[in-house]
Amino acid sequence: MPSLAALILKPLVAKAPGLNAIPIEAQLLFVGLLFLGTLAISRFSIKLGIPAILGVLLLGLGINVNYLDITHNQANELFIFGLALLLFYAGLKTDMKAIRGFLEYGVVLAVCGVLVSSVMLGGLLWFLSSPVGNAITPGFNNSMPIGAALLIAACLGSTDAGATISVLARVQPSLPKRLQHLLEFESSVNDPSALLVFGLVGGLFLRTFGGQVTTDAAFEQLAVSGLRDFMQQVGGGLVVGALFGYVAKFVIDHLAYERSQLLIVAISIAFVDYGCAHFLGGSGFIAVYLTGVLMTNMTYRHSEINHESLQEVLLPFNTMTEITIFLMFGLLVDPLELLPALPVGLITAAVLMFVARPISVLILQPLSPFSRRESVLIAWCGLRGAVPLALSYQVVSEIPQLRGIDPAVVSSLAQNAQSIIFIVVVVNLLVQGLTLPRLCSRLQLQP
Repeated sequence: MPSLAALILKPLVAKAPGLNAIPIEAQLLFVGLLFLGTLAISRFSIKLGIPAILGVLLLGLGINVNYLDITHNQANELFIFGLALLLFYAGLKTDMKAIRGFLEYGVVLAVCGVLVSSVMLGGLLWFLSSPVGNAITPGFNNSMPIGAALLIAACLGSTDAGATISVLARVQPSLPKRLQHLLEFESSVNDPSALLVFGLVGGLFLRTFGGQVTTDAAFEQLAVSGLRDFMQQVGGGLVVGALFGYVAKFVIDHLAYERSQLLIVAISIAFVDYGCAHFLGGSGFIAVYLTGVLMTNMTYRHSEINHESLQEVLLPFNTMTEITIFLMFGLLVDPLELLPALPVGLITAAVLMFVARPISVLILQPLSPFSRRESVLIAWCGLRGAVPLALSYQVVSEIPQLRGIDPAVVSSLAQNAQSIIFIVVVVNLLVQGLTLPRLCSRLQLQP
């Protein structure tokens, strides 16, 4: 896998003849200016009341160097790399002491919420969208393949805690502390949940089994195989993740004598953890998340090393990773390719915000220790972020392998699927980012 620096610098080398010899000094100058631009646009976005990451995404889209010399596979590798780091940090942010009293509800909300919203959103997308995702055509006779619809919905199952908390920061004094902890915890847990649902959908709807195209008679065998692989991914990820949690404690206790060494230790553990889980047949994403959870909730030999110090040293790296994902996605997207998917993208965003997310929260209200007014805010705190964008490149790779896909429309459907996810993320961040503080004030929640 190419290094992060190489993948950031590579797009600066254009395909056009004569531009391949751009001096490294010029490339570094451009990268530096680009990231300074993200800082400026982030501050401007916050003043407007929208999440900073949306501003970064739109900055990349506005620059849109459409001759970037980066392949789909390279972009996918970059986003997988970023996902692993984001999930590791999400684990580090999961402080069990802060969620006492609603741990069970938080897990149910994160896991069942992803399942319910994904199935509901996928079903409505299947019913509303045309076969290639470029028009709204209600009905089942001329609709998007169910596998593709569910893949898109699974991508959009994950919420972004950073975006939500940054928006709510303006009304933080009036926001109950335990509600903030729940939102952060739910966002941390639903990241791996969304990845698992995505993998399960892909496994169930693949059109090949053992290298052969499946028939209806072979679908049952394929489904069993997909479920078996799913369980192996989950089990392997949990085992490896738990093991490396204790490996991390041993390394920190015996090798990390200064806080400045924590970054090297944590990143190294995350990389080795992900790689071992992958080669042992488990989910690297689950492994790094669980390792992060164990690391942040352990007691270490050196008193100055705790969950706060671990989060503090990893925060800049996590921020850099998230900014890079949003910036690169904006740079790689061709605005003209978004237009065919705009109607379906807008209706999908509306269904997600006003139907799928609220229902997935409110049906669990009997299990909730929070009031109905607090649950209303939870239902509206479903901002989407880096995980859906990163998974959208996986969607492009998965769609050609799904059952029931007409080969003649594969390319258009894959492109429109990615565009739908992009549009939903932008609309979601914009609408909910602007309205969350006002809703919080109107609900008059007691801190």
